[in-house]
Amino acid sequence: MADRTSDGRPIRMLNIIDEYSRECLKIHIDRQVKATDVLYELSELFVERGAPDYLRSDNGCEFTAQPIREWLQRLGVKTLFIEPGSPWENGYIESFNGKLRDELLNGEIFDTVLEAKVITERWRKQYNTIRPHSSLQYRPPAPETYFLRQVANA
Repeated sequence: MADRTSDGRPIRMLNIIDEYSRECLKIHIDRQVKATDVLYELSELFVERGAPDYLRSDNGCEFTAQPIREWLQRLGVKTLFIEPGSPWENGYIESFNGKLRDELLNGEIFDTVLEAKVITERWRKQYNTIRPHSSLQYRPPAPETYFLRQVANA
Protein backbone atom coordinates (compact mmCIF):
# COMPACT_ATOMS: atom_id res chain seq x y z
CA MET A 1 0.00 0.00 0.00
CA ALA A 2 1.25 3.53 -0.68
CA ASP A 3 0.67 7.04 0.58
CA ARG A 4 2.66 10.29 0.69
CA THR A 5 3.98 12.61 3.35
CA SER A 6 3.05 16.29 3.25
CA ASP A 7 6.19 17.06 1.22
CA GLY A 8 4.98 14.74 -1.54
CA ARG A 9 7.52 11.98 -0.88
CA PRO A 10 6.14 8.44 -1.03
CA ILE A 11 5.70 6.09 1.89
CA ARG A 12 5.02 2.38 1.51
CA MET A 13 3.13 0.10 3.87
CA LEU A 14 3.54 -3.63 4.28
CA ASN A 15 0.30 -4.87 5.84
CA ILE A 16 0.29 -8.37 7.33
CA ILE A 17 -3.09 -9.91 8.17
CA ASP A 18 -4.01 -13.25 9.73
CA GLU A 19 -6.70 -14.58 7.37
CA TYR A 20 -8.25 -16.76 10.07
CA SER A 21 -8.60 -14.26 12.90
CA ARG A 22 -8.65 -11.12 10.67
CA GLU A 23 -6.13 -9.56 13.05
CA CYS A 24 -3.68 -7.07 11.58
CA LEU A 25 -0.39 -8.50 12.78
CA LYS A 26 1.86 -5.73 11.51
CA ILE A 27 1.97 -2.56 9.44
CA HIS A 28 5.55 -1.84 8.41
CA ILE A 29 6.01 1.71 7.13
CA ASP A 30 9.02 3.23 5.39
CA ARG A 31 9.91 5.15 2.26
CA GLN A 32 10.21 1.80 0.46
CA VAL A 33 9.66 -1.82 1.44
CA LYS A 34 12.49 -4.16 0.51
CA ALA A 35 12.80 -7.93 0.69
CA THR A 36 14.97 -7.56 3.81
CA ASP A 37 12.11 -5.66 5.49
CA VAL A 38 9.68 -8.45 4.63
CA LEU A 39 12.13 -11.05 5.92
CA TYR A 40 12.63 -9.18 9.18
CA GLU A 41 8.92 -8.60 9.84
CA LEU A 42 7.96 -12.18 8.99
CA SER A 43 10.75 -13.65 11.10
CA GLU A 44 9.63 -11.56 14.09
CA LEU A 45 6.05 -12.77 13.66
CA PHE A 46 7.12 -16.40 13.17
CA VAL A 47 9.14 -16.31 16.39
CA GLU A 48 6.22 -14.77 18.28
CA ARG A 49 3.37 -16.82 16.80
CA GLY A 50 4.93 -19.75 14.97
CA ALA A 51 5.29 -20.27 11.24
CA PRO A 52 2.03 -20.49 9.29
CA ASP A 53 1.17 -23.31 6.89
CA TYR A 54 1.06 -20.86 4.00
CA LEU A 55 1.69 -17.22 3.17
CA ARG A 56 -0.51 -15.44 0.62
CA SER A 57 0.91 -12.39 -1.14
CA ASP A 58 1.07 -10.57 -4.41
CA ASN A 59 3.96 -11.10 -6.83
CA GLY A 60 5.90 -8.00 -5.79
CA CYS A 61 9.67 -8.28 -5.95
CA GLU A 62 9.86 -7.91 -2.16
CA PHE A 63 7.95 -11.23 -1.84
CA THR A 64 9.42 -13.15 -4.75
CA ALA A 65 13.07 -12.48 -3.89
CA GLN A 66 15.09 -15.69 -3.84
CA PRO A 67 16.28 -15.35 -0.20
CA ILE A 68 12.68 -15.07 1.03
CA ARG A 69 11.48 -17.99 -1.08
CA GLU A 70 14.37 -20.18 0.12
CA TRP A 71 13.82 -19.16 3.76
CA LEU A 72 10.09 -19.95 3.59
CA GLN A 73 10.82 -23.29 1.91
CA ARG A 74 13.30 -24.23 4.67
CA LEU A 75 10.59 -23.46 7.25
CA GLY A 76 8.00 -25.49 5.35
CA VAL A 77 5.80 -22.46 4.66
CA LYS A 78 3.99 -22.77 1.34
CA THR A 79 3.55 -19.66 -0.77
CA LEU A 80 0.28 -18.71 -2.43
CA PHE A 81 0.94 -15.92 -4.90
CA ILE A 82 -2.12 -14.20 -6.31
CA GLU A 83 -2.35 -13.71 -10.04
CA PRO A 84 -1.39 -10.22 -11.22
CA GLY A 85 -4.51 -8.08 -11.65
CA SER A 86 -6.62 -10.45 -9.50
CA PRO A 87 -7.15 -8.68 -6.16
CA TRP A 88 -10.18 -10.86 -5.37
CA GLU A 89 -7.74 -13.73 -4.77
CA ASN A 90 -6.52 -11.83 -1.71
CA GLY A 91 -9.82 -10.47 -0.45
CA TYR A 92 -8.90 -10.20 3.23
CA ILE A 93 -5.98 -7.84 2.65
CA GLU A 94 -7.89 -5.89 0.00
CA SER A 95 -10.74 -5.37 2.47
CA PHE A 96 -8.27 -4.35 5.17
CA ASN A 97 -6.49 -1.93 2.83
CA GLY A 98 -9.83 -0.30 1.98
CA LYS A 99 -10.66 0.16 5.65
CA LEU A 100 -7.18 1.55 6.38
CA ARG A 101 -7.57 4.01 3.51
CA ASP A 102 -11.14 5.06 4.45
CA GLU A 103 -10.75 5.19 8.22
CA LEU A 104 -7.23 6.60 8.52
CA LEU A 105 -5.25 7.57 5.45
CA ASN A 106 -7.93 9.69 3.76
CA GLY A 107 -8.22 11.81 6.93
CA GLU A 108 -4.54 12.21 7.86
CA ILE A 109 -1.65 14.18 6.47
CA PHE A 110 1.66 12.78 7.67
CA ASP A 111 4.64 15.11 7.87
CA THR A 112 7.20 12.38 8.54
CA VAL A 113 7.58 8.62 8.34
CA LEU A 114 7.81 8.50 12.13
CA GLU A 115 4.49 10.32 12.46
CA ALA A 116 2.91 7.86 10.00
CA LYS A 117 4.27 4.93 12.04
CA VAL A 118 2.94 6.26 15.37
CA ILE A 119 -0.52 7.21 14.13
CA THR A 120 -0.94 4.05 12.07
CA GLU A 121 0.13 1.82 14.98
CA ARG A 122 -2.46 3.51 17.19
CA TRP A 123 -5.11 2.84 14.52
CA ARG A 124 -3.93 -0.79 14.15
CA LYS A 125 -4.36 -1.42 17.86
CA GLN A 126 -7.87 0.06 17.78
CA TYR A 127 -8.68 -2.01 14.68
CA ASN A 128 -7.60 -5.19 16.48
CA THR A 129 -9.00 -4.60 19.95
CA ILE A 130 -11.94 -2.18 19.79
CA ARG A 131 -13.34 -1.86 16.26
CA PRO A 132 -16.18 -4.34 15.60
CA HIS A 133 -15.83 -6.56 12.53
CA SER A 134 -19.00 -7.71 10.81
CA SER A 135 -17.30 -10.95 9.73
CA LEU A 136 -16.62 -11.75 13.42
CA GLN A 137 -20.19 -11.14 14.63
CA TYR A 138 -19.29 -7.51 15.41
CA ARG A 139 -16.40 -8.37 17.71
CA PRO A 140 -12.80 -7.22 17.33
CA PRO A 141 -10.25 -9.87 16.27
CA ALA A 142 -7.65 -9.56 19.05
CA PRO A 143 -9.85 -10.76 21.93
CA GLU A 144 -10.94 -13.67 19.72
CA THR A 145 -7.32 -14.48 18.96
CA TYR A 146 -6.37 -14.20 22.61
CA PHE A 147 -9.16 -16.60 23.57
CA LEU A 148 -8.14 -19.14 20.93
CA ARG A 149 -4.50 -19.03 22.09
CA GLN A 150 -5.58 -19.64 25.70
CA VAL A 151 -7.68 -22.64 24.69
CA ALA A 152 -4.87 -24.05 22.55
CA ASN A 153 -2.33 -23.69 25.38
CA ALA A 154 -4.60 -25.26 28.03
